[in-house]
Amino acid sequence: MPRRATFRSSWALALSVPVLAIASSILPTEAFAQQARSERQQIDISAGTLPRAVAELAREAHVSIGTEGSLPNTRTRALRGRITVSEALARLLRGSGWVARQVGPTAWRIEPALLPEPTLAPAPTPAPAPAPVPLAPPQPIMVTAAKTARDYLTLPAALARVDLSDEVSLLPQQGSSSVAMQVEGLSLTAAGAGRNRMFLRGVADSPFTGESQTTVAVMLDSARVTYSAPDPDLWLVDVEGMEVLKGPQGSLYGVGTLGGIYQIRTRRPQQGETSMAMSGGLEAVGHGDIGYGGQVVGNLPLAGDTVALRLVGYGMREGGWVDTGARADSNSLTVSGGRAALAIEPEGGWRIDLSGMAQRINSNDSQYVYAEGARQRPAQLPEPHDNDITLVAAHAAGPLGALTLALDSSYVWHEVGDTFDATQGAESFGVADPRLLHDDREYRVWNSEALLSGEFGPVSWLLGAAHLQARQTLVSTLESATDPAAAVVDDDRRKSTESALFGNLRLPLLTDLSLELGARLFAGTVRDTRLVNGVPVVEDLHRTGLTPSAALSWRLSDTGMTYLRYGSALRQGGVEIGAGGELEPFDSDELATLEAGWRQLMGAGQLELSLFATQWNHVQSDVLQPDGLIETMNVGDARIVGVEASWSRDFGEHWHVAAGGTLTEGHLYRDAEEVRLSDRSLPVVPEYTLRGEVEHRFALGRAEGQVNLRLNYLGPAHLSFDPLLDRDMGNALLSQLSARVLLGDLALGLAVENLFARNDDTFALGNRLRLFTTEQFTPVRPTTASFSVGYRF
Repeated sequence: MPRRATFRSSWALALSVPVLAIASSILPTEAFAQQARSERQQIDISAGTLPRAVAELAREAHVSIGTEGSLPNTRTRALRGRITVSEALARLLRGSGWVARQVGPTAWRIEPALLPEPTLAPAPTPAPAPAPVPLAPPQPIMVTAAKTARDYLTLPAALARVDLSDEVSLLPQQGSSSVAMQVEGLSLTAAGAGRNRMFLRGVADSPFTGESQTTVAVMLDSARVTYSAPDPDLWLVDVEGMEVLKGPQGSLYGVGTLGGIYQIRTRRPQQGETSMAMSGGLEAVGHGDIGYGGQVVGNLPLAGDTVALRLVGYGMREGGWVDTGARADSNSLTVSGGRAALAIEPEGGWRIDLSGMAQRINSNDSQYVYAEGARQRPAQLPEPHDNDITLVAAHAAGPLGALTLALDSSYVWHEVGDTFDATQGAESFGVADPRLLHDDREYRVWNSEALLSGEFGPVSWLLGAAHLQARQTLVSTLESATDPAAAVVDDDRRKSTESALFGNLRLPLLTDLSLELGARLFAGTVRDTRLVNGVPVVEDLHRTGLTPSAALSWRLSDTGMTYLRYGSALRQGGVEIGAGGELEPFDSDELATLEAGWRQLMGAGQLELSLFATQWNHVQSDVLQPDGLIETMNVGDARIVGVEASWSRDFGEHWHVAAGGTLTEGHLYRDAEEVRLSDRSLPVVPEYTLRGEVEHRFALGRAEGQVNLRLNYLGPAHLSFDPLLDRDMGNALLSQLSARVLLGDLALGLAVENLFARNDDTFALGNRLRLFTTEQFTPVRPTTASFSVGYRF
């Protein structure tokens, strides 16, 4: 699609500011280093093998760790948090048959755990029953989506984790749709890769992509990826896992985070390690085309244990499966992308990460049909789509005395293009013989943040300052079959800024009772430039406010907690073009949620239950106009109530079972004129969902394998609360059977999707120009089989 000019200075500006800020803040001293080694410090170790985890701990803590013999190549979990080196070693070695002994101020030695030598009894007398061996306390599960590393059992908020092991990440992975199958409350529209909108906990404003800010913020590590753009559907290549923080996060993440946070955690460069992994695969779509793809990951130390570089590249082609007239399998798409990350660990316990990524999605056509259950449609013009995103980011974190300072800055270039067949539904624009409507969108997001955290006795706290600048441009042009010059039918430009101070305080009230308070004070400006009667008109709106949060948590035991939380967030207002052609302002929408939750680790399992109630005032929605354009406006007030439950458990060494479900009821109960409404369901989000998963792990000679069956049922949903546009959809069954075999450094994978050849309707929208006059359906992708192979060098 055509690109408009961008400021060339953006690259220099985005990179120079964070680098200067980081350089001016790092003042390492030997005193800091010695303090870091003897006291608690921030540890961040990826999941992997025991030898690799121990080596990474030595590098991060700047200590010496020796080993008596070779450590077993057992798997270890990710380890994050503020802990001492001794505690970190104890957690890594738990259950391994090895122990760590400190032999100097900054030196440890790992040796086999000694067993007591047997002694001969003087006479064979009956021995008393052996005392039960106490179980070791469970290893804390550390999460990072709440800005700092937290023990999962101390976080009074609903958070879902999806971890990817080394073996899984070695094989080709999909994007956010695969995560939605494993997380309760996470919903996506099904328009196709790069076109989808993401919602959490029923906070859904519209199925259309307009000018309003998205209700879920997508994060790549600590970099903000989206502000108003649709989900970029970042492919999960060389990714450690995902964390989904549910509910309004205005106190931590600021304006717009009404639904929550979707964070992708990439694998970081490893100092002192040279490695490479490659994988590739093929797929065959039933009644469709062939697809293929591959990926490569490399890690290279550049300066001993100080500097390391990690490179990722991937590409794939997904076969089409919708026949459009004589064009068979017209909706094929390609995805290509890459990441580069440079990690620097100077003296003093600091770490600097400089990273960049780019991804390109190009779809040859849309994937909707005009008859339920069909996989073909009458001949029409192609409707291609592309979603191109580039990001650069800088991060630095380390000790500042007894405190921890983290600095982040990132810049995003994001272009999204959609094309719609305009031979029907575009008559109101007055263009002779219209053919194609092009929507070209550009997004720029620059986000910077400084975060200081620490502890004062039993009290933990964080303070932060942030500044965000987001620009978005939408130009819609109508192409005619008789006029070579395309007509501009819409031109919307918006610049949003937010400057904020925020903080969070956690203090114990009683032994097992804690109070957590958070707040964000912000000042923001929205500048809207709209084309009115061919003339650009500018309108500025300013807003200051406070978005608080509060939580009360009760630690039931070492393995369980319950909590009560209040959270809030808002989106800034803007202007719309009224019925008379003049600019009319619309209000900020404000959302508050009260939730209660229970989280319990049960031996080899985990249970989580949450109930929530949400009040959403002055709901902003991207509304489809009779001419086919989209305007953002206030549509009224809404209420959402829901229940979420998830459970997982290991049965012995070989079986794992997981299940989950949601029940969500969201309604627009009052319109913008304060007229009471009935039966106006919020869009897209299913009324209920069910999820089940069974996994079997086995040994096959020297190989290790696993078979996984996953089923998801998406209950009934509505397209819109507008009676003229509402369509029933949902009641869809999604299924996947996969198998993986690991033989040393070789990994083999086989997967089958849509086991039961279902063609359920997942989304009742494709071409908005025809939505008033035709029904549209998006069936589940046909049965698809894929095979992949990966190798780690």
